[in-house]
Amino acid sequence: MYTHEYPKRVRYGETDQMGYLYYGNYAQYYEIGRVEMLRSLGLTYKEMEEEHGILMPVVHLEMRFVRPAKYDEQLTIRTQLRKLPDQYIVFHVELFNERGKLVNGGRVRLCFVEETSQKTIHAPEFLLEKLRPYFNA
Repeated sequence: MYTHEYPKRVRYGETDQMGYLYYGNYAQYYEIGRVEMLRSLGLTYKEMEEEHGILMPVVHLEMRFVRPAKYDEQLTIRTQLRKLPDQYIVFHVELFNERGKLVNGGRVRLCFVEETSQKTIHAPEFLLEKLRPYFNA
């Protein structure tokens, strides 16, 4: 399993009238978790697209809301890969508030698409090489 954590403060423009993180913005926090997890492995979405021609569209998103996140609160975005990717990569995401309490949790499944053919493909080997050390015990 590979786990990555990233801090993110709730900005005023991301909140609703009550000062809570607007529910529609949680998906963006999930994306921040995914992007920063890949960056921690030495990869970027930009590199995957421009150098390898690999796109990663979201095919499924689910989340549960446990308690509100509030304006100016520092959240921790914890993102996990619990299994090696195959034709899909599934990111499990949890958001924790400053007190370490779970705010939101869910998962996002993406597939791999070869840009030129627009066909789905298996997880690229360069990604699997980065992840295998975390899954081979």
